[in-house]
Amino acid sequence: MNKKILLGIFAIAISCGMKAQTAVTDPGDKGSIKPIYEKSINEARKINYPYLREADVVWSRYVYRLIDLREKINQALYYPISPTLDGRQNFINILLKEIKDGKLTPYDPLETKVPTTYSDITGKMGATTKVETITINAAGATRDTTITQDAKPEDVKQLLLYEEWYFDKKLSRLDVRIIAIQPFYMAYDEQVGRVMKKPLFWINYNDARDVLATKEVYQENNDAQRLSFDDMFMQRKFGSTIVGISNVYNDRMIADYEVGKYSLFEADRIKNELFNWEHDLWEY
Repeated sequence: MNKKILLGIFAIAISCGMKAQTAVTDPGDKGSIKPIYEKSINEARKINYPYLREADVVWSRYVYRLIDLREKINQALYYPISPTLDGRQNFINILLKEIKDGKLTPYDPLETKVPTTYSDITGKMGATTKVETITINAAGATRDTTITQDAKPEDVKQLLLYEEWYFDKKLSRLDVRIIAIQPFYMAYDEQVGRVMKKPLFWINYNDARDVLATKEVYQENNDAQRLSFDDMFMQRKFGSTIVGISNVYNDRMIADYEVGKYSLFEADRIKNELFNWEHDLWEY
């Protein structure tokens, strides 16, 4: 008798589970491919910075930092090239969609106070439309054909961060805030005969944080505990190299006065200088 009761309970449990699964993946549902539960990150909000007074900043330096998306540690920013079934997108496609929808303002890479346009950005990424006249028969009749080349956001392979390191005397700590981000488009130029790097635009990072806080970034080995892109930048979960620091020479970059391995030595020297500044404040 007990065995029959247990078998009955087991059968009911399996039936309920199948019904629940059917409800989630019902092909008649609108947007039939859905996760098995609703993720809260879609409604996430950025964490506001603590209030910072000018009087509390006793020291600061502006730093230019390059993120190469081809490095393994940064691949979560580069992939997926096209959206996945769960809606995950890469960093550049998120920015481009917000710019296209008019929710994010991009600025010219050279004139940082002048807004640029979505069409100008896609043009820099290889998007072209041209009309060619082709011959369609032996009599010499011609027809105009429009040839369209789509932009290639997958060739955006570097990001330049403009950030400020500062010491907050109120909290007694060295901290950093990202001010702006500039993507670089890298593609082979047939006229020049080598890969060329083009700056696309600047975006104000604080303006982008609202949307970045709602977009998931891939976490190794655990799909249930993904961070947002905003979390990734706030927690400094990326690899980068210092390529410049504020200076009297028009904020010249390291590449303007050092080459090869010596530029890496200079970047390492600047990094150590930043952290040693805080270290030297304390006595042990």
